[in-house]
Amino acid sequence: MCNLYNITTTQEAVRQWTRTLRDVIGNLEPSVDIYPNQAGPVVRNTPDGKRELAKLLWGLPTPPERMKGKADYGTTNVRNPQYSHWQQFVSVENRCVVPVTSFAEPSPTPSDKDPETGIQRNFWFARDESRPLFFFAGFWTPWQGVRKVKDGPGDFELYAFMTTKPNAIVAPIHEKAMPVILTTSEETEAWLTAPWSEARYLQRTAPDDALMIVEKPATQIKFPQQAPVQGSLF
Repeated sequence: MCNLYNITTTQEAVRQWTRTLRDVIGNLEPSVDIYPNQAGPVVRNTPDGKRELAKLLWGLPTPPERMKGKADYGTTNVRNPQYSHWQQFVSVENRCVVPVTSFAEPSPTPSDKDPETGIQRNFWFARDESRPLFFFAGFWTPWQGVRKVKDGPGDFELYAFMTTKPNAIVAPIHEKAMPVILTTSEETEAWLTAPWSEARYLQRTAPDDALMIVEKPATQIKFPQQAPVQGSLF
């Protein structure tokens, strides 16, 4: 289950791909890692008909029967959109696309630690070594509730993205699922505009050549290589 991804691109690239008319996110960092319950950019439809680039919190409302504790930290991935809880989000009004250039899955090998951080190592997936832009197929919704106990109840806008059966590249690392990826403007347009009876077929496994394993993004490198210092001549 993908719980970390990176965006290394420009707002203009996202706007041009999705034909976004309104941008309300401020400045997007040149490269940023997105974790659950943090704000991430999405492109969504709005009631006034203008496609919008906005920042929402990652994690849709959790199904009530799966809630534990007083706070709902959100559900990051939607595997079965036919489930009654998720059906309220499948209409065009609640669909969004999530820009991404690479995403992570933790190593399935026990005690496979990243030597820099000492925590479980991540494998990173991208379209190719140059990490071009693509999108996750997602859903969004306004929500009232408790996201963090210390903050109490509030008003939020939330998003998550769909997963599906993994392809041959992802399966050795995460055998249960991979994100639903959209790699063409035709696919993102269909996800944002088609009736659910058509759009639901975009929940399919990506071709094996659609992704490859790449090095972790620069944002994940804790100890960057230092250029050798030239000795003084004096």
